[in-house]
Amino acid sequence: MPTVNVGGKDIEVDEDGFITDPNSWDQDVAKGFAADEGITELTEEHWSVINYLRDYYLKFGIAPMIRKLCKDTGFKLKYIYELFPSGPAKGACKLAGLPKPTGCV
Repeated sequence: MPTVNVGGKDIEVDEDGFITDPNSWDQDVAKGFAADEGITELTEEHWSVINYLRDYYLKFGIAPMIRKLCKDTGFKLKYIYELFPSGPAKGACKLAGLPKPTGCV
């Protein structure tokens, strides 16, 4: 399995760059992945989405559907794409340390 080095620690990722073990995630990992996604600074709004996704995943074992993400965070889908240009699944879930979503996030 491939690894990436973030902040001096090796993180196992799948072929698409998603973390394979969500427990290896921390804020430094999110910041490192953000730079790879072209996000120069993680704002409070970024962290709101990231923390929501992590909490939901740790509670239910899956990523939430996009509609639920928008409803519970109060952000419109268009704004989530502004925050995470590669989208809620590829961008936001990757930064939150979730495995690659299998369906529609």
